[in-house]
Amino acid sequence: MVDKIAYPVQLIQPDGRRVFRPDYTSLVRDIGPEQLRGLYEDLVVARRMDVEAVALQRQGELGLWAPLLGQEAAQVGSARALRPDDYAFISYREHAVAYCRGVDPGVMTRMWRGCAHSAWDPSSVNVTNPAIVVGSQGLHATGYAMGAHLDGAEIATIAYFGDGATSQGDLAEALGFSMSYNAPVVFFCQNNQFAISEPVHLQSPVPIAQRAAGYGMPALRVDGNDVLAVLAVTRQATQRAREGSGPTFIEAVTYRMGPHTTSDDPTRYRAAAETEVWKARDPIDRMRRLLDREGLLDDTFLAEVQATADDVAARLRSGTIDAPDPQPLDLFEHVYSTDHPLIEEEREQYAAYLAGFAGIEEALS
Repeated sequence: MVDKIAYPVQLIQPDGRRVFRPDYTSLVRDIGPEQLRGLYEDLVVARRMDVEAVALQRQGELGLWAPLLGQEAAQVGSARALRPDDYAFISYREHAVAYCRGVDPGVMTRMWRGCAHSAWDPSSVNVTNPAIVVGSQGLHATGYAMGAHLDGAEIATIAYFGDGATSQGDLAEALGFSMSYNAPVVFFCQNNQFAISEPVHLQSPVPIAQRAAGYGMPALRVDGNDVLAVLAVTRQATQRAREGSGPTFIEAVTYRMGPHTTSDDPTRYRAAAETEVWKARDPIDRMRRLLDREGLLDDTFLAEVQATADDVAARLRSGTIDAPDPQPLDLFEHVYSTDHPLIEEEREQYAAYLAGFAGIEEALS
């Protein structure tokens, strides 16, 4: 059997040719011409949305943004493997996951604009809001998965994180806890080769997926720029979770083509030649070549995809610029699910402070 860690699962080569892997090809047998086109549209929309958000940040409309450029296939493939009642716990770069789960692009940037604690209601789309604390979502996903299992829900929970997060204690605890209690959770690592400015070999001298072995957890690596391969392995892992076979660790080997965030300058810590190598493995170009090889590419389709992408980008832009400014006391909303005496006390103290401040301004005027 092919070593699932030494040789990442791949179903589409960079030149668009298919790779026949019976063990994984069977998992995407239902992905016909229309579904392939749909995956391509998702990839294009995700990139267009991301480019628009970066432009908004450069124009001063967002305080910060974490670009996903180059990681579209890892996110789209895994998100499209989920069922509606599955639950996704994301970090801060999974904008494509949010889009595929049905998050309105018009609200997607509110946290990044600084006008809200969060952007959307997680329960409406079964995906959490962005989490800046690195690795924390692994524990949250494990706890949610265990609770769902105890409630008898036959669902899968997936936790997204980067290669750098695998060096965090939170994630180590989540891996250990999930194996101890057979939690139905999928740990999805997007290995984009850099934890901010540190290359992945400083995180681990061996493939990150090997770390799962220390917990007795099944693990595999997948070509993270191959949307079909990612879809296949995530379907397999989520099915294991739903049927009660426990957690799985997936390492999606991809590359962050842009900066860590819009406050970062990647040219200071990586060579342009390296980026060029990964550019040849671009997930969108790969899917486009596959469609072309199989006679599924034409000008009408491409125009429709571009129109959809532009519409999503326009909704994201207008939602950002037109986002309502919060009132100062909104700071205390949605902190707890029910009323909390400490929050009420703090609200009253802050309201009194604001009233006094307003009185000073009035006196000075």
